[in-house]
Order: sequence, then structure tokens, then C-alpha cells
Amino acid sequence: MKTSPDTANTTQRADKKEQRRLQMADIARLAGVSTSTVSRALSGSKLVNDETKTRIAELAKSLNYSINIGAQNLRLKQSRTIAVVIPSDSATRQHLTDPFFLGMLGSLADALTERGFDMLVSRVDAEQLDSVSQIYDTGRASGIILIGQWRHHDQLNELALRQVPLVVWGAQLPKQLYVTVGSDNINGGKLATRHLLDQGRRAIAFFGDIQLPEVSQRYQGYCAALSEAGLPVREELVVAASFVEDGGKQAVAELCARQVKFDALFACSDLLAMTAINSLRERDYSVPADVAVVGYDDIELARYFHPPLTTIRQPMPVAGLALVDALLQQIDTHASQAFLLDTELIIRRSSQ
Repeated sequence: MKTSPDTANTTQRADKKEQRRLQMADIARLAGVSTSTVSRALSGSKLVNDETKTRIAELAKSLNYSINIGAQNLRLKQSRTIAVVIPSDSATRQHLTDPFFLGMLGSLADALTERGFDMLVSRVDAEQLDSVSQIYDTGRASGIILIGQWRHHDQLNELALRQVPLVVWGAQLPKQLYVTVGSDNINGGKLATRHLLDQGRRAIAFFGDIQLPEVSQRYQGYCAALSEAGLPVREELVVAASFVEDGGKQAVAELCARQVKFDALFACSDLLAMTAINSLRERDYSVPADVAVVGYDDIELARYFHPPLTTIRQPMPVAGLALVDALLQQIDTHASQAFLLDTELIIRRSSQ
């Protein structure tokens, strides 16, 4: 006797339902709670405390149990929330009040409002980027925008394999499985360095942590511009500086301790450039007479700094829309493409 297609489909659905019921029972047994508590925890219910939710989510992950409430809610037009996640790196201690983060959050808020979505802002440990999947798995948001790759390209690839709707602000890297939106960092590095060379500067220092993908690409641009000018890359002029409040001060101190002559500085963020200029002043260097300085980002404060800061502009308003549109396309079609934004040299008094 042949089984009709409808009967076969019904049987398959019943089998899957029974498998999920058994998995939920396993989670409940291991967590020491009832299956109803497991169900509520995985659906994000406020009736379950955060500690229990976390324990159940970890057990569900270990058993490959996934309740995709985010995608379900989006299909039902019930969820209109996108999570914006900013990793917290204990090594650099970069704070959420960093002007770049604030500018990006403002751009994303405008873009999400324009598209009819709410924004959920969250921070996670940069060493545990895979934990951002819980925001999606528990239905708190329909997708995730992550600001920065940090040093965890592998974790982001794992999230992509798990089909978590995710778009990352960052650099395009080899063997990348996740979607990125970012600016042209290599060209940005070239523009900054070429400008300083055009001002007659020849001993150009570089401040930035080249272990970070975006900074590494800016360094590539810096090296390429020096090579084009027939100049070598001098390692004594390259300082590993962090994007923190006193990062520029620390980098200037390190550069001066090396007792190397320099007449220009390319800093991989505006905040880094500004704190470096203040530190140079304290050491009786004149900017730009003694040292010409170029920053990166073109944050709002750059034009009001003294002297006004020459910088590489990242187009923030366009960045927010590009990130949001790439994520919504991924949610709707399960496919999206990386997007590279142009960078622009903004010339002000700090380099002239």
C-alpha cells in the first residue's frame, strides 16, 4: 500500500515535533526545571530569571536545539527589533562613549527608524562573540548588526554557519563566511599618507593596532603610499596604539622613547590623533609646524579641535543605511553581499 504525499508530510512533521519534545525534556532534566520553564525561557519570557535563561540557552546550544523565534516573529510581522552589538574588549577598555561608536549608533538609529524598526543596543565580551546568537535565538531581535570584528574572525564564521542573521561593520577578509559593510580602509591609508608626503613630510609615524582587521588594512595603505614614493617602511615609526582615551598619549611617549625623528603622524582614529596632538604640545612640538597630523573617521569634534583635524572621512549616514539594508535583505532572502564604502580625505589645519 502506497503512502500519499500528504500522509508522508504529516508523518515527518509529527516525527520532528516528537524529536523537539524529547530534546526539550532532555534540557529540562539537565537544567533541573520543568519543560514549560524551558519553553518559556527559550521564548524570552520575563517569568524566567536571567540566570535560568542563560543556563537553558547553553544547554540548548550543546544539544543543537534551536527555536528560531526571531525568524518566526518576522514572518508574522510581530518583531520589528534589530540588535546593535558593540563588543567590549578588556585589553583595550574602549568605552561606549567613544565618539566613533556614538556616531555609528546615531546613524543606525536613523536608518532603523526610517525602515520602521526599533534598535536594541547590547554589549558582549569581545572574547565571546558567539554569545550574540542568544539575542536572536531567544527572539529578542530578528537580526544582529555587530560593530567591529576585533580579533575573532573565526567566531563570526561560526555564527554564519549557524545561519544567524548577522552583518558586521568591518573589513573584508579571506575565507569570510559572514557579511561585512565597511569603508575602503586600504585607500584611506593611502590617502592619509600621500597627503602627508605631498606636504613634504618624509618621516611619517603610524599609530594603530595592526592586529585589528580594519587597522591592518589602513597600515597596508600606509605602506603602499610610502613604497610609491620610494621610501622604506621604518618599523621604529610604527607604534601599536589602542583606541582608548589615553592611547595617543601612550603612543607619543613610546615614539619619543625610541629617540627617532619624525615630522608627521597618521593616527588610525580621530580620538587617537587628538590625544596625540595634546601630548605633542606638552612636549613642545608644534602642530603642524613640527609634526603634521592626520586622523581617521571624521567625527563631529574633528572640525572643532585646535587645530582643526585633517582626517579620513568614513560616511556615517550612508554606513547606517548600508548595514541595515544588508541585514534586512539577509533576513528576507537568506542572502546578502558585502559592501565597501568610499573614503575621503578632509583637509584641515593640523596637516598644513
